[in-house]
Amino acid sequence: MSRLTAIKPEEATGAAAEVFAKIRKAVGKVPNAYATIGTHSPEALASILGVEAVLAGGALTKADIEAIKLAVSEVAGCDYCVAAHTLAGKFAGLSPEAMKQIRAGEATGDAKRDELVRFVRTLVRTHGTVAQADVNAVKEAGYTERQIVETALAIASITFTNLVNRVNDTTLDFPAVA
Repeated sequence: MSRLTAIKPEEATGAAAEVFAKIRKAVGKVPNAYATIGTHSPEALASILGVEAVLAGGALTKADIEAIKLAVSEVAGCDYCVAAHTLAGKFAGLSPEAMKQIRAGEATGDAKRDELVRFVRTLVRTHGTVAQADVNAVKEAGYTERQIVETALAIASITFTNLVNRVNDTTLDFPAVA
């Protein structure tokens, strides 16, 4: 059960109503996580949606972005984001088996994406400077420096929603992942 209050999106006014309308138009509903964030800080929600727009127009594929978000959410223990990005991963072209392997930190058979996921898991599990060998490995797998920077942005974005959902214990409105 959610710990923070959230207004019903259809009852929102002002800045919250504006951002909720954009979300509803784009995805058909306002997910519970976004409703909670927008209730308390429409500006934070608009900001995170802006980051998502930057990522969507960036150099990473949709499947890579979802793989990043799945890996980070699994490491963080955010069941809400794992569920949301498992569904989004499906729409981005990731197979159910590949998503299961990404969540588990196992190889999927896509060597390039597997290296990206390994790099992401290293970034979120370590403190301090990442080893040169880790940076070299993701570059050697075929990722550009721009993509490495955008990977850090994707991690920052999903970390924000992971944290809000872990504080809130947001009620799932996506299919749960076993």
